Amino acid sequence: MARFLALRFMFAIITVLAATLIVFTTSRLVGDPRQFLIRPEGYGISEESYEAIGKKLGLDKPLIVQYLSWVSKVVRGDFGNTLLTERPVIDLFLEKAPATIQLSAVSWIIATLIGVPLGVLSAVSRGGFLDYSARGFALFGQAIPVFWLGIMAILIFSVQLGWFPAGTKGPLGASFVEQAKFFVLPALVLGWGGAAGYTRLTRSAMLEVLDSEFIKLARAKGVSSRATIWKHAFRNALIPPITFSALLLAFFLNGQVVIEVVFGWPGLGRLATESVFQNDFNTLSTAVLFFAALFATMAFLADTLYALVDPRIRYSK
Repeated sequence: MARFLALRFMFAIITVLAATLIVFTTSRLVGDPRQFLIRPEGYGISEESYEAIGKKLGLDKPLIVQYLSWVSKVVRGDFGNTLLTERPVIDLFLEKAPATIQLSAVSWIIATLIGVPLGVLSAVSRGGFLDYSARGFALFGQAIPVFWLGIMAILIFSVQLGWFPAGTKGPLGASFVEQAKFFVLPALVLGWGGAAGYTRLTRSAMLEVLDSEFIKLARAKGVSSRATIWKHAFRNALIPPITFSALLLAFFLNGQVVIEVVFGWPGLGRLATESVFQNDFNTLSTAVLFFAALFATMAFLADTLYALVDPRIRYSK
């Protein structure tokens, strides 16, 4: 167990470094970020000033030296400044992170509360109306593009019906109910795909357990249907949903770029998108570092939970 977790931890570190190295390299190769610092009225900037900016950004050094210098600063907590505003990147991240975390947490809760019970009920009523309805929900949830679903949600529930706001996070001084209205559409749209994934995964795991011999034995001994399903079958079918739940939360935190752009949500996904267009490599590299570290951490947590839930697993080999 300890050896397995140690290897997983080392693999997570290597994954994060590889992701940052790839993005750091490509961000340097797509264009010279100094072009974004030259205003139209400063088109005739002198060569000395141009070189001074490059030296300030470290562009006069080899690429590998730039990367190692960036890593050494990150280890010390220095993530650099944004290119256009020269604000500390860490301050910008701390400003945008709460909005992303809040939306991801709400979407994750919605997906879990809908997908897991629906998957269990689908497996229990295999071949019935509820089963086909749940499978149809899962199919459409995973097939419909999230950007299209977001646009349709805004068109129907905001423009035509006027039930919910079309976007943004809402004013800070608003009441809880007023702020909650801004979460409804983006959280439901983001959680739809997660609920669909939960449903399919939980249904498959439950079907496998329900067909096992110990469930048949429990039923033969007269154990109630509710106890058989929720106490015995569901507990043994928890491993795939638990693994999926940790990765799903990381995916929500990492992959809600489209949602934040569609709904104008002021979070990290939108910040990362803007840094790509501006070739702000300090912000972009920090975003990739954050997203990669988060995903690696959640994957490591999922492996740990996997071992804790199933005592039959032995990682000491």
